[in-house]
Amino acid sequence: MMLSPRLFHKILGFTLFLLPCYAQDCLPLNNNEMEGVVRQLEHRISQLEGVLRLKDMVTGSGGKIFATNGKKADYDTTLKTCKEAGGSIATPRNPRENDAILHFVKNFNTYAYLGMKESLIPGKFQILDGNKLSYTNWHSNEPSGKGEEACVEMYTDGTWNDKACNKNRLIVCQF
Repeated sequence: MMLSPRLFHKILGFTLFLLPCYAQDCLPLNNNEMEGVVRQLEHRISQLEGVLRLKDMVTGSGGKIFATNGKKADYDTTLKTCKEAGGSIATPRNPRENDAILHFVKNFNTYAYLGMKESLIPGKFQILDGNKLSYTNWHSNEPSGKGEEACVEMYTDGTWNDKACNKNRLIVCQF
């Protein structure tokens, strides 16, 4: 069963509206009715996740969900797209998360930007929130841009390269 993005957003919006309202007792539903509604929503969300997994658009690792729309964009557009979707640009913090992102890179046979940038010190990179990288997977002799390549891309082998931010790369977000 294929759901349109519009229907998906309606279901998600209803869920986000309904659950906080229920927590404040603003709906006249008894416990059995609410449990039924929650089961239906959980089932529907599970179906949506299944469809997206089959289309190779969603994968998970370590409690995070990684997703792509299959489109390419420059770094700033990637950041904006992920934020508008309610997430952030994919940022691997361990080998399992790196592999989850690599799944899309291999599937679409293209590079993807990652959620890190060069700090004020040329050649030193950090997560977008300013934290130091605790996990890295740099390609041999990388980073090499020395202040000229402020963004990070993932190669199709899962290793990283510093790159100019104006190139179009696969959009991969995390939630």
